[in-house]
Amino acid sequence: MFTGLVESKIPLIQSLDIGPGRRMVFDLGALAHSEGKPVALGDSIALSGCCLTVVEIEGSKCHFELGSETLSKTKFGRLQVGQYVNCERSLRVGDRMGGHFVTGHVDGLGRVTGIRTEGPWSFYEFSAPIALLRQMAPKGSITVDGVSLTLVEANDTLFSVALIPHTLSVTTLGDLVQGDQVHLETDLLAKYIARQLAAGS
Repeated sequence: MFTGLVESKIPLIQSLDIGPGRRMVFDLGALAHSEGKPVALGDSIALSGCCLTVVEIEGSKCHFELGSETLSKTKFGRLQVGQYVNCERSLRVGDRMGGHFVTGHVDGLGRVTGIRTEGPWSFYEFSAPIALLRQMAPKGSITVDGVSLTLVEANDTLFSVALIPHTLSVTTLGDLVQGDQVHLETDLLAKYIARQLAAGS
């Protein structure tokens, strides 16, 4: 379980095809050995909102194995060496809860359709599959590339969020341009409500 509060941006430093899957190596930097919460073999880590398992550790470099399903349903199939992803380690019992509950299971891909700035703030609009848009509501929560955000607008065509300067500087969202794809995970509560409504109909 995660919160959607990104701890760091980390680079992809190696990508190797292994059969139908791929082994990807990221440099976690100081996060790998942070006091009280060092990364260990088998840990679950959210990379741009996708929960992956650490299968090998070399200093600050962590190896992850991605199957064909993950590669086909996420942006990782097109991620290039040198590009950055958002990184968040999983919650431990007793950790402070910020953001909202995030599972690390990518529900689908969205696409940036517009960016508007107002002073230091930026407003981003995204398109998304209709099934996901119907699980969103203004003032509700959405996870975009692993970042917990509050929805400004949500309808059957698009959704929008407002990003403060801090979020733009410490996450990969500040690097997005129109047309870029993003990982989306809708709020867990919205999923249960949608499921109950579908069952009732």
